[in-house]
Amino acid sequence: MTPSLPLSLVGLLFLGLASSETTDPSVDLTNRNADFATRLYRVVSSRTDDNVFLSTFTLSAGLLALLSGTDGSTRDQLLQGLSLTGLDPETLPDLFLGLRTAVQQGSLIMNLKQSMAVLPAQAFEVSHSYLDLVQTKFGGNAQSIAYTVPLEATDTINRWAEGQTGDKVQELVTTLDPQTQLLLATAAFHQAGFSPSFNVSSTQDERFYVDKYHVVMVPMMFRSDKYFLAYDSLVKAGVLQLTMTGGAAMLVVLPDEDVDITGVEEEVTGEKIRAWISKLKKTKLEVQLPRFLLERSYSLRDALQTLNVSQVFQDGADISNIGGDKTLKLTQVYHKSVISVDETSDDVTAGSVFSTLPPRLTINRPFVFIIYHQTSGSVLSIGRVIDPSKK
Repeated sequence: MTPSLPLSLVGLLFLGLASSETTDPSVDLTNRNADFATRLYRVVSSRTDDNVFLSTFTLSAGLLALLSGTDGSTRDQLLQGLSLTGLDPETLPDLFLGLRTAVQQGSLIMNLKQSMAVLPAQAFEVSHSYLDLVQTKFGGNAQSIAYTVPLEATDTINRWAEGQTGDKVQELVTTLDPQTQLLLATAAFHQAGFSPSFNVSSTQDERFYVDKYHVVMVPMMFRSDKYFLAYDSLVKAGVLQLTMTGGAAMLVVLPDEDVDITGVEEEVTGEKIRAWISKLKKTKLEVQLPRFLLERSYSLRDALQTLNVSQVFQDGADISNIGGDKTLKLTQVYHKSVISVDETSDDVTAGSVFSTLPPRLTINRPFVFIIYHQTSGSVLSIGRVIDPSKK
């Protein structure tokens, strides 16, 4: 049984789930952003055994803004690395603005705060036209930073991140090289509210099986209702959709008990996410989900180079459209994102009461989660919870 939706919204959802072969340029960009997001996530997650959280939409905004400052072979390689080969770079700012506008319409309701900044050294002056482009199309900032005074530069960047996220993202950078030429800084905070919400009075401590040898006790939220659910027999994982406030939704991807989560992560692609969404079916369920708070920081230069984004970091990089008459190269991409998943929500309606108890789905072992904007289909963030008792 499928939910009843207005025809206009059905049309938008259809566009959001269309294949990357569609001729609609906005949908094409959405799908390519998802492809890049999942590729980057797989690289980052493969390098750690800890929890992972990336605000991929924020990163896309920053990298696309950077792309607009490049030219020549540097731009061509960046297009390839971001899964954008074949798209006209001149149209990307307007296309991304359309996606960002769609997401922003619900950002206050979904309590999502995010921003990016292109930060060259003080000797390199940002042109007014590039600053305007970054602000109006990508919702970010571009300003020169005095890296020759590292403490002052660190303080300036960290105060910017705090201001953009309501003080939720702190210490985006800790140490800076005085020889830094150009940084890309991205920061995001998401207070994940579900609609309908979990009832805090039903939350109780339960076991979470980190691995075969480690068990932790965590607050486990509970709600009995109708949910959208799918099962991927090839990946051997269940997929639960949790509707969120502001037009977003979370996909919780739970591997079968005998399946290692790394094997599932290797299969996470933009196409796979779209396939999961298309297979969701409504069913009665009791759902238990751990409450968690993730706060993750990344320096992404090495990860991006693994994705063949390398020229922009090298001497001779053609970053000539930012302004000024000096050449420069990108030194580092800093990303810090915070997500709080709990019972917080404006929607406190009671859970459904069924004549017979429905099956219970307990998320009590490592899982992947994907947050996406339902109307546009844009992937907003991707994460992995190995241990919900740790940030």
